[in-house]
Amino acid sequence: MTALSPLSPPAEPCPVQNALPNRARNAEIRRGIKASLPVMIGFVPFALVLGAQARTKGFAFAEVPLMTGLNFGGGSEFAAVGLWTSPPHLLLILAVTLLVNSRHILMGATLAPFLRHLPRRKVLPMLFLMCDESWAMALTDAKARQREGRAVVFSLPYYLSLSIGLYLSWVVFTALGAMIGPVLGDVTRFGFDMAFPAVFFVLLRGMWKGAATALPWAACALVAGTVYATIPGAWYVPAGALTGVITAWLIAGRRV
Repeated sequence: MTALSPLSPPAEPCPVQNALPNRARNAEIRRGIKASLPVMIGFVPFALVLGAQARTKGFAFAEVPLMTGLNFGGGSEFAAVGLWTSPPHLLLILAVTLLVNSRHILMGATLAPFLRHLPRRKVLPMLFLMCDESWAMALTDAKARQREGRAVVFSLPYYLSLSIGLYLSWVVFTALGAMIGPVLGDVTRFGFDMAFPAVFFVLLRGMWKGAATALPWAACALVAGTVYATIPGAWYVPAGALTGVITAWLIAGRRV
């Protein structure tokens, strides 16, 4: 069987998620919470690093959870903190934040075919909670349910329960990092900053479907690495993302 493209739509239209009985909905919520626990643990050291670094750049304690709560994107938050000066160059920080977060456009596009059965009043709030990890887990789960022939491919209770858990853990532990950061000093010397990449590599392993599907990943990594080494700024993020999507589209077109 040909491996599914990340842009593959559900085989059949999905019924409204609210049609789930309470018992089934509660089971999906428990499944989402269980799936999120390892990632939440992986968030802890990375969130502590961000909170501590923000305090060393002059952030007040309350400003750290405010930032992480309103902009749920660790990469852009680390970029903003790294560029922070006194006074801050707000236009530069805004531009880099938009560049780093531009990957969410493509991430949302890959989920769009699985969300057609949901009204916009539900889709838009749930997408606010989307981060790299919740996107990868939700996409992997939807594609697995699609292969199983489930009537409801995208499980909204599963997605919301895991996403809310990740969101709350990120905000809480960045705030904790801001609280204890001045006491601990440079927490990166403990190696905490490696936790986030390690968690995401584990998620990628769960999405592995064989060597045939690795070409978009390889192309994305090659272009992103080249741009990172040759062009200043965060241009490597949209460059790598676009390369991966275009490569996947070309491969999918050849299989049709």
